[in-house]
Amino acid sequence: MSQNAIEIKNLEKTYNPGKHNEKKALNSISLEIPTGSIFGLLGPNGAGKSTLINIMAGLVNKSGGNVSIWGFDIDKNPRQSRASIGVVPQEINFDPFFPPIESLEQQAGLYGVPKSERRSMEILEAVGLADKAYAYTRDLSGGMKRRLLMAKALVHNPPVLILDEPTAGVDVKLRKQMWDYVKELNAQGTTIVLTTHYLEEAQELCDQIAIINHGNIITNEPTQQLLDRVDSKTLIITPTKLLSKIPVFGKKINASLDENGNLIIEYPPKQIGIMEILSKVQDHKIDIKDIATQETGLEEVFLQLTENA
Repeated sequence: MSQNAIEIKNLEKTYNPGKHNEKKALNSISLEIPTGSIFGLLGPNGAGKSTLINIMAGLVNKSGGNVSIWGFDIDKNPRQSRASIGVVPQEINFDPFFPPIESLEQQAGLYGVPKSERRSMEILEAVGLADKAYAYTRDLSGGMKRRLLMAKALVHNPPVLILDEPTAGVDVKLRKQMWDYVKELNAQGTTIVLTTHYLEEAQELCDQIAIINHGNIITNEPTQQLLDRVDSKTLIITPTKLLSKIPVFGKKINASLDENGNLIIEYPPKQIGIMEILSKVQDHKIDIKDIATQETGLEEVFLQLTENA
């Protein structure tokens, strides 16, 4: 196996080519997703994420370019490439009369997994659904259905797992359980590709992040390197006495007061050090009761890059 679980070169997709409603969804994009990584694929609605995932899953025909999954070209080796990938879709879609155990057995059969090699109950236990194995799917909660989607994607033991907004509408407790299981799968060697609108999840989980917008990859970098691109930091100072007005600290430093009377100072740390900031605070004779810092998050980076694009 090469160092990349997925390789995409000059991939294009145009819907309704040559017609008045022609739409170019992907513009000659190229991506390499390292084996064993948790890779984030982020972008606003309509950016092209779902089109890209559906092409990899064999649900949408590409207009041009090449895609290989686990070393298998999706055109030359479609069966092997599809067997190498499991997809957890956004949409919840089940036969409501099938219990989870039968859904998994049916899915395993579609992938040609021999009965002696099926792990249906083991997978249900792993996602916390063993006690619902024989319940009707229609009676499961939304969170349980999300977990069942993940279980279905794992029946053929794929080396690559794509999670398309897997925690949408899921409560905080269940979200943590799902991410703990994803980390466990990754530790066992599964390559994870994640799309999510919860940017704190991507920041916490992903080794590398690509951002797609209007069908173009606008950045593809290790997560920390991406966070370092925005030169912005926030200092939160709680003064011993409420300030009557907002002090002026000069250019490149933006000061404001929040509803609790805290002094919020935004500054570029690559240009101005924190000791210089504190010196300016002392020059204004502001006594400090407490102090905290807030680093730039992925949300700020995402907004800056997509707005510029």
